[in-house]
Amino acid sequence: MIVATYYILGGALFGALLGASIAKRRGGRVADILHYAAVLAIAFALIGLLVSVVLGRTMAG
Repeated sequence: MIVATYYILGGALFGALLGASIAKRRGGRVADILHYAAVLAIAFALIGLLVSVVLGRTMAG
């Protein structure tokens, strides 16, 4: 199940980077950048969690 953790962490990292870049591009302040990064990190971590659950269930049987 180590691989499943990588999907969650990878999704969170990708979401944080994407959120920060979107907020910077829109001219946001530091609080805006942190907010976008946090929200998208949580969203993409949840997507990674769903992917890991689906893969775990299909691989198990």
